[in-house]
Amino acid sequence: MQIRTETAQDYIQVFELNVKAFGNREDESRLIERIRASEEFVPELSIVAEQDGAVVGHILLSRAKVLDGNHSQEVIVLAPIAVDPQMQRQGIGAALIREGIERSRRLGYEIILLIGHPGYYPQFGFTPARAYGLALTQFTVPDEVFQVYGLQEGALEKVKGELIYPAAFF
Repeated sequence: MQIRTETAQDYIQVFELNVKAFGNREDESRLIERIRASEEFVPELSIVAEQDGAVVGHILLSRAKVLDGNHSQEVIVLAPIAVDPQMQRQGIGAALIREGIERSRRLGYEIILLIGHPGYYPQFGFTPARAYGLALTQFTVPDEVFQVYGLQEGALEKVKGELIYPAAFF
């Protein structure tokens, strides 16, 4: 299996993979298209897992903002991530998350935020975001579902405010 940056030649496979992984609905695939077309898209953070010439996994991390009064901080949000249902529980999603974390760190971002399963993401170091003074009002989710990962030393102590998902998410 190879983990690499997504290319335009992967778009159709990524679309189909997300439809399959999310119960034959196109919501996540359309979200990916909207993010790709937005200013928040970071090409290096659209990552695929390829095996035998087929895309079997995909993760997309993109830019968002945390607002604290008049201060705005650029952050990364993780959404969506998909693995071919026939290939799940083989470490593909974990490999994509680790690669996304490392690339986000190398690009100099402070934190990654997500809305995700509280039983899965903590194994990678994600913790409830509201405990660090971060808020989310665009979506109503339990505290343990809104999660954060600090990419830089001290980032969780200095980034505060409300996460604002970009227009592409709506």
